[in-house]
Amino acid sequence: MNILKLKPAFKDYLWGGQILKEKYGKDTNLAILAESWEVSGHPDGPSTILNKEYAGMTLSEYLDQKDNKPLGKLNLDLNELPVLVKFIDAFSDLSIQVHPNDEYSLKHEGDNGKTEMWYILEAKPGSKIYYGTKKAMSKSEFKQSIDNDTILEKLNHVEVKKGDVIFVEAGTIHAIGAGIVICEIQQNSNITYRLYDFNRKDAQGNLRELHVDKAIAVSTLTPLSTDFKAQGQEIKYKNHTRQLLVTCLYFTTYKIEVCGEFDLNVSPDHFKAIVVISGEVSLETQKEKINLTKGESCFIDAGTSDIKVSGSGVYLTITL
Repeated sequence: MNILKLKPAFKDYLWGGQILKEKYGKDTNLAILAESWEVSGHPDGPSTILNKEYAGMTLSEYLDQKDNKPLGKLNLDLNELPVLVKFIDAFSDLSIQVHPNDEYSLKHEGDNGKTEMWYILEAKPGSKIYYGTKKAMSKSEFKQSIDNDTILEKLNHVEVKKGDVIFVEAGTIHAIGAGIVICEIQQNSNITYRLYDFNRKDAQGNLRELHVDKAIAVSTLTPLSTDFKAQGQEIKYKNHTRQLLVTCLYFTTYKIEVCGEFDLNVSPDHFKAIVVISGEVSLETQKEKINLTKGESCFIDAGTSDIKVSGSGVYLTITL
């Protein structure tokens, strides 16, 4: 049973900034860093293993070599890591977008759908996200708002703060606003339909592609709750606290605050991914010790037991 420290894949989308390099330890020559794909088996940006005899392998290659057994007994029917975990730095607004569900995406894209959640790591005062519509609309009304450039008037524009937990179910119209840094946990998919992109141009001077017809087909056009709270209450133990942020069909995410040493046993049924969002955390077994600082991540095989967790920090733990 292994604990694998991971190196992320990096993305330089035009709306990104410098915070992930300056405050989260990301080492890249990219001039702009929009996203780091921390725990990823997706071919568009796989994570790479940094330790043990598996160093240099992608996480997907490792899982293939092990016949996906590290995913856990209840996940053996999967042919891939089912989640993708990212850090995202929005220096400017992202496009207004929507993701399809599994049924639509498998039929039209040959890929998974994309339900996701965001944990707000940083938000400048007054920072906002676009999230759902202000009122119910028909598809024809929605298309008209896109055609006549009034779409932003139809969407909820909601201020957010550090610690907010935002569940973005497939079909939710959304955009991360400028000044926000998040940890995103999502299905293993890279399918995004853009509805509106503020008429921005890419590095070659071209307007980025929109996907209006597909977006309208999958969008939820009724208002959604903007009570951005964790699903569970914080539970305090001797040397750590534990809080359920989101559980759904596609992932379960907890926030763990470490203030000492405690034991961790990973169920044989499920893997765990860990992403440290503040401080320092160590994971130690009889065979190895992995040190993780803010911005670092690891994958833990299902069935890994007798792990000593210690340090002073906060991490998110993700499983299915």
